[in-house]
Amino acid sequence: MKIKKGDHVVVTAGKDKGASGTVIAAHPKENRVTVQGVNMIKKNKKVTNQGVRGAKEGGIVTQEASIHVSNVQLVDPETERPARVGYLTKEDGTKVRVLRPSGKEI
Repeated sequence: MKIKKGDHVVVTAGKDKGASGTVIAAHPKENRVTVQGVNMIKKNKKVTNQGVRGAKEGGIVTQEASIHVSNVQLVDPETERPARVGYLTKEDGTKVRVLRPSGKEI
């Protein structure tokens, strides 16, 4: 998977098309990523007494759900436009990610 945790991405398809954010979590086995502020869902949390001074916490919370990695693209930091990602092997044998249009390392 060419998208990693901490990357700045833009959503290219789906209900949040055009939204951008930082990747919070990457799930390579499922080919999915969780992006901050994208694909927000409401989830019912069980009430627990684990809060500060025994306060009850729970109810309906809003959180991010994962989206498929094919629906996001990495953002070029210089041009602020979506860019494809490729790999390049250096002479010393290390493998680095590069932006396709410019060829710059990430």
